[in-house]
Amino acid sequence: MAVIGLCVLGSCTADTSRLDDEQEARLAAQGIVLRADNLLFRHSEDVGRRDERWRERVASIVVTQETVLIHENGYVDFLIQPTTRRWVEVHRDRDRVRINAGTRGNTEVWSFQPPGDAAAWAEAIRAVIRASRSAANS
Repeated sequence: MAVIGLCVLGSCTADTSRLDDEQEARLAAQGIVLRADNLLFRHSEDVGRRDERWRERVASIVVTQETVLIHENGYVDFLIQPTTRRWVEVHRDRDRVRINAGTRGNTEVWSFQPPGDAAAWAEAIRAVIRASRSAANS
């Protein structure tokens, strides 16, 4: 039983921060604004529906001037970039940040407690959302 507990604890502290060289170079070229590794995210899907589901997972986040990337060792869990066409908004609730994406029954939420100033994180993510909406309208 103790071995199972250690395995569960070990998986919660796994490093999720690694990106491949190409991903790292692309994000660096865009100007990394904020970055945090190995955060606990609450990922919810189909929010507001009877079959809503959620789970907690450890992932990393990078915010540039053009992109918001939530990933696990380069595997993209969530991405906002200039070509994003779906509805995305961000909210701050005290020290938590919530990124809502999608409309109606096809929605997802990524909620996390960033290191440092949650208001600064929310504003940096809003700037990316505004940029993606501007690109969509041009």
